[in-house]
Amino acid sequence: MSHRIIQIHVRRGVGDLHQKLKRITPVVDKWPVGPDGLSYALLVRTQDVQAVTDRLHSLFMEKHIVRIVIQPVEAVLPKPITLVAAVASQEDAGVKSPRTFSGISRDELYADVARGAEISTSFLLLVVFSTIVAGIGLIENNIAVVIGAMVIAPLLGPNLALGLATALGDLDLMVNAVKTMLVGFLVALALSCGLGLVWGHFWPLDLYSPELLSRTEVGFDSIALALVSGAAAVLSLASGISSVLVGVMVAVALLPPGATMGIMLGAGRYDLALGAGLLLAVNIVCVNLSAKLVFLFKGVQPRTWMEKQKAMRGMILYMIFWAISLGLLAYVIILRMGQGL
Repeated sequence: MSHRIIQIHVRRGVGDLHQKLKRITPVVDKWPVGPDGLSYALLVRTQDVQAVTDRLHSLFMEKHIVRIVIQPVEAVLPKPITLVAAVASQEDAGVKSPRTFSGISRDELYADVARGAEISTSFLLLVVFSTIVAGIGLIENNIAVVIGAMVIAPLLGPNLALGLATALGDLDLMVNAVKTMLVGFLVALALSCGLGLVWGHFWPLDLYSPELLSRTEVGFDSIALALVSGAAAVLSLASGISSVLVGVMVAVALLPPGATMGIMLGAGRYDLALGAGLLLAVNIVCVNLSAKLVFLFKGVQPRTWMEKQKAMRGMILYMIFWAISLGLLAYVIILRMGQGL
C-alpha cells in the first residue's frame, strides 16, 4: 500500500491549525513541522490524497494557504497493516470521505502530464532524435531500432495532456497541448520527408521494407489496439504505475507512422503516404478518445462546482468531436478495404 505526505503551510490568523486538521479523515498520522504551529505534515494513503487535499481547500480560504506540498513515501514503519487498522478506526469514528478518484491526486497527475505539453528544447530534440532513429530503423527494416524510437515517444505526452485538459476544463493546458502536438508532428514530418529525399538521392531506398509497409496498412484491428493502448496509458498514469507506459509506447506508437508518412512523401509515393497518415490519424484519435473515457471513469474532475460544470460542457464537445472523427476514419478504412488498398 503506497502513501503520500501532504504538508500544509498556512498564514497567521487561521485559528488553531491542529484542531482544524482533526476534522480531516482518513489520515494515518499527522505531526507539526516547525515550532510556529503554522505547518503540519499529514501521512495519507495514496487513494485518499485527493479527498484530503479537497478537504483542506474547503477548510481554509485560498488566501490563508501559503502552499500545499505532496510527496511520495518510499516506506512507512510500523508495517502497513497497522496503518490500515488505524485508518479503519478513524473512518468508523467519523464520516467517510467520498472516493471518486482512487489513483494519485489530481494535482500530482496534472504535474506529471503538463510537462508533456511544453514546447522545450528537450522536447524538440527528442522529436528530432526519435524521428531519425525511427526513419533509419524503418528504411533498414531493423525492428529493434524502430522499438527504440517508440520508447522515446515524445508525441504521446501532448495527447495525454489534451485529454486531461478537457477533463479539468483547463483551457491553457489544452492550448499548450495542441500547440506542442502540432509543432512536434510538423518537425517529425519535415525531418522524415527530408530523410526520404536525401536517402533516396544518395543510397538505394527500399520502399518495400516490411517495417515501412506495415505502417501503411490500417484496419479495424489498428483501431482496437490504439483504443486499448491509449486507455492503458492513462490508467497507468492515473494509478501511479508508470512502469506500464513503456509497453504502451510500443503498442500505440505515434512517431513511426508519422516518420513513414514523411519518408513516403519525400520519395514521391503519395499512395503509401496516405496509408501511413491514416494510421497516424487513427492512433491520435483513439488515444485521445480512450484517454477521456478513462479520466471520466476514474473521476478526474475539477474541485469546485463551477469548474465542474465548465469541464462537463467541454467534455461533451470533446467526446463528440473525437467520436465523429473515429467514425469518419472507420468509413475511410472500409472504403480502402473495398478498393483492395
